Amino acid sequence: MPFLSRTRWYLTGFGLAVLAGVATQPNLAKAAEITVAGGCFWCVEADFEKVRGVNDAVSGFTGGTVPSPTYKQVTSGGTGHLEAVQIDYDPETVSARQLYDLFFRSIDPTDSGGQFCDRGESYTTAIFVTNRPDREAAEAAKAAAEKELGQKIVTPIRDADSFFPADDYHQNYYKQDKTILTRFGPQSKAKAYKKYRDACGRDERVKELWGDAAPFVN
Repeated sequence: MPFLSRTRWYLTGFGLAVLAGVATQPNLAKAAEITVAGGCFWCVEADFEKVRGVNDAVSGFTGGTVPSPTYKQVTSGGTGHLEAVQIDYDPETVSARQLYDLFFRSIDPTDSGGQFCDRGESYTTAIFVTNRPDREAAEAAKAAAEKELGQKIVTPIRDADSFFPADDYHQNYYKQDKTILTRFGPQSKAKAYKKYRDACGRDERVKELWGDAAPFVN
């Protein structure tokens, strides 16, 4: 099965359960985790919480040297941490390899300086692995993505380090109704998130790179 067709099968077979209207119950007894950094963690969290088999996605920081860093510390630079998302999933419904395939096609893995409008180390991409099977799955997904894209992928596969969840303000940001003051005036977090994502050009660039293989772009 060609990779693009396989990606479409992911979306109809298990991928965007919200769009398919399929309710899923977390299988906590069989849960597994992967951790990925794909630029703005609000966006990664929003994407992967749509995938059937994903129980939860938590925004946070990893890869650096400062314990329990704040958002301001990380985005100011110097901590070595990346904005990352820890994805808890049911391996009987979706595999690590499938999640990594979706991840590569939700980012610009050719950009080593950040992602989209967000620049600097804290917004660079990476996959953090805790065991050999996950490393092999990540490496296979990276090789497949590089072949499909026809460009060098710079996203590194790194050994996992301590993961520090961000504060509650940043969790589920994309779907919160709480009103905040933004440069657009008072907005709900959900509306502010959508305007940020559009202005940052994330979906536009992903679509440019991946076309119909971009799983989270309408």
